[in-house]
Amino acid sequence: MKVGVLALQGDFREHGFVLRDLGVEPVEVRTAEQLQAVEALVIPGGESTAIGKLARQHDLIEPIVERARGGMPMLGTCAGMIVMAERVNGFEPLLGLVDVTVTRNAYGRQVESFEADLEVRGIDEPVRGVFIRAPQVDEIGEGVEVLASYDGKPVVVEQGNLLAAAFHPELVGETRLHGYLLRKV
Repeated sequence: MKVGVLALQGDFREHGFVLRDLGVEPVEVRTAEQLQAVEALVIPGGESTAIGKLARQHDLIEPIVERARGGMPMLGTCAGMIVMAERVNGFEPLLGLVDVTVTRNAYGRQVESFEADLEVRGIDEPVRGVFIRAPQVDEIGEGVEVLASYDGKPVVVEQGNLLAAAFHPELVGETRLHGYLLRKV
């Protein structure tokens, strides 16, 4: 199985390690052709504005949206959640795939980063999450399931083949959320 990691900002490495730990071949995705060669896609964190700019430059927005609507499983972490959201407070959405409203950087500045163990429905053991300038889910649509919350706010959501997390599991080598994604393939 080949799982793509959207590698527009060089965020391939940690997700690549996690996928390899799960026995999967990670593939860097920077073009529509590379996207067509994978069975699932991870949209990593980083800077959502930069991800949008680079995705437009590489003509990846429509191909990603088409693959998602065609059923390809996708996982967005941190900024990946932002670019997958249908609504982003104060900003234009990029992919508009998951029926949520998010606020960027809602968990504070970088110096206020923290880690937490999260109970995620469908995963037997707690998932370790690293919250760095993380988005907050403010509203969820009817077809969206909340799989995990932190301080009463959703931090992992699922809508069909799409999974989004407000945190970085990959930064601590956490494999469970990626494993959940792979079960969708």
